[in-house]
Amino acid sequence: MELTESNIKALLAKLPQLKGEIQKVIVGQDAILDELLVAFLAGGHALLEGVPGLAKTLMVKTMSQALHLSFRRIQFTPDLMPTDIVGTEILEEDHATGKRFFKFNKGPLFANIILADEINRTPPKTQSALLEAMQEFEVTYGGQTYPLDKPFFILATQNPIEQAGTYPLPEAQLDRFLLLVKIAYPTEQEEFEVLNRTTGTRKAEVNPVITAEEIQQAQALVRQVSVSEDLIRYVSQLIRATRPDTTTVGYVKEWVRWGAGPRAGQALILTAKARALLKGRYAVLMEDIHAMAVPVLRHRILMNFKAEAEGITSDTATLELIKLIERPKAL
Repeated sequence: MELTESNIKALLAKLPQLKGEIQKVIVGQDAILDELLVAFLAGGHALLEGVPGLAKTLMVKTMSQALHLSFRRIQFTPDLMPTDIVGTEILEEDHATGKRFFKFNKGPLFANIILADEINRTPPKTQSALLEAMQEFEVTYGGQTYPLDKPFFILATQNPIEQAGTYPLPEAQLDRFLLLVKIAYPTEQEEFEVLNRTTGTRKAEVNPVITAEEIQQAQALVRQVSVSEDLIRYVSQLIRATRPDTTTVGYVKEWVRWGAGPRAGQALILTAKARALLKGRYAVLMEDIHAMAVPVLRHRILMNFKAEAEGITSDTATLELIKLIERPKAL
């Protein structure tokens, strides 16, 4: 269905309502919610990192309720097999003819929103089973391809403090995540509000405000958001400056081992478009690029041993590059 101007206005009006419904349950974390919604609108997936007890699971579940979409949680463990998440064939019998046949029994990946909890606790074989689903939005079993439900959004979590018994995600799989979102501890006032809300009898009711069809329309609309050639050129310069073998920035040559690839530039422009739409704009501004640069690049820039020893992170490198890369004069 082609959207009219009135349809677009009505659709954009629902985005703040969506965030408002989630905030009935989730206290604070305003920037985190924006980043998750941006990833969803851009049609990508997000990796959520934070210590236990910061409401990562609750945030995703509440988001699925406000979106009126199917939600499945997969708890990743060391013994989880690929068939546990993709599905498997089972032998059934036709009672009318007595013939037996194999039927594909769909796994938990066949839902709109998937919470892959503690993804770094499962072996690489199972982690890699997510790759096709994340990139192609389909899974293959026994030579047969099965399309996944649309919209489809994987939000994976990992615990940054426990490393025993974990399998760190390889760079190739990390790159499949549009954003790496880090959750910090709440402020003193936010923590008071959390304790006040969650230890009484009052329970917030989350109302669905947007349908699956409207979400797909919004995702299509993101692609139509305008971005100037000057901004695209700026993004290209920013991404190329992260690579130690081609950059002229001494800071990068000293601290960075591997820089970001072209997919990072695509992700930065696409998420900037989604953020502009979330803010009610039809054109990308420099502030959108800067706001999305850190969550887009933090898992795509690999720091060297010297940087790790000095406590210099990819976030630090990205913020430093934003200061150093000259902005287009027209902006």
